[in-house]
Amino acid sequence: MGLCLCKPRARDDDSDHHVELASGNVQLITSKESWDQKLAEATRDGRTVIANFSAAWCGPCKTIAPYYSDLSEKYPSLMFLLIDVDELADFSTSWDIKATPTFFFLKNGHQIDKLVGANKPELQKKIDAIVEPISRPQS
Repeated sequence: MGLCLCKPRARDDDSDHHVELASGNVQLITSKESWDQKLAEATRDGRTVIANFSAAWCGPCKTIAPYYSDLSEKYPSLMFLLIDVDELADFSTSWDIKATPTFFFLKNGHQIDKLVGANKPELQKKIDAIVEPISRPQS
């Protein structure tokens, strides 16, 4: 399982460095306001949120980004968000991010699960646990 320990990093002039981590149906969060808006939207629509706290300089984050993007297209009923821990440092600190990537699973604005590290099988397992009850027919 790969992960990068969070550490202060000098900011550079490359403002597009986080874009490579967000593709497919992954939505990039660029402010606390956009976070609040997406959580409100997910709650209104009854969607579970998967929030990926990541960093452009983190090797494991770059490695899992295409997989995360693929998952976002495979599971359109879920909302996939990406938060760059350097771009939103204060916000990330409020979530007690100690390593990247860290994935939070949220339902109705509340944390229901968490995964630290770029562990593809475990990420898939946690998504399956969320999606299966939704797709099971009601008796």
